[in-house]
Amino acid sequence: MLSVEDWAEIRRLHRAEGLPIKAIARVLGVSRNTVRAALASDAPPKYVRQPKGSIVDAVEPRIRELLQA
Repeated sequence: MLSVEDWAEIRRLHRAEGLPIKAIARVLGVSRNTVRAALASDAPPKYVRQPKGSIVDAVEPRIRELLQA
């Protein structure tokens, strides 16, 4: 996964230094497609964890029912 620092460096090298995509990929050791994706995205990459259910989700209704009684 591309770090925020790498994303910022790719954009800086392309916009400020004027380096072509191939040169940026060579300097940073990433693929040209990664450089293209970083230049195309407006926001830095962000890790998003998929929500995981709880172990008691399957029995929660029964637990609540027992607590009400």
